[in-house]
Amino acid sequence: MGNMEEIEYPKGVKWTRQRKNVYRVLQTAKEPLSAVQVYRLAEKLAEGEEYALSTVYRILAAFEEKGLVSKAAWMGDGAVAYELNRGGHTHYAVCLECHKRIALQSCPFAHVSLEQETGEFTVTGHKLELYGYCKDCKKEKGNTKSEKDGNCNGT
Repeated sequence: MGNMEEIEYPKGVKWTRQRKNVYRVLQTAKEPLSAVQVYRLAEKLAEGEEYALSTVYRILAAFEEKGLVSKAAWMGDGAVAYELNRGGHTHYAVCLECHKRIALQSCPFAHVSLEQETGEFTVTGHKLELYGYCKDCKKEKGNTKSEKDGNCNGT
């Protein structure tokens, strides 16, 4: 596992082998992952070392406490997803049907002065999730929608 040593781990955390594996999983993830997804990927990195899902939850909680990860609950399935804090932030459009997460290319608030909008409240960060249907699910819904509409109208 020569690659593990190439990663620069943040200071202020006791870096056990399991924590390093969880950190590596989050660092290489292309989208937020559930704890179960992190668990499965970390076990693959562990090369035979057994993990407990509860250990992964504790590691993620410790990372969140240190500000290394952020989590969000996705509407629809209620699952919590974890993402490494990389200094910036990403907003997502989440499909209500297949739960695919599509990263938005820019922040919709980039040109808004939130300080003026919120009056006496100092904004230190924000999260935004858009909900709807990806193009594949929309196509499928479109095909069945006309059938359902006919039934709803009593025809």
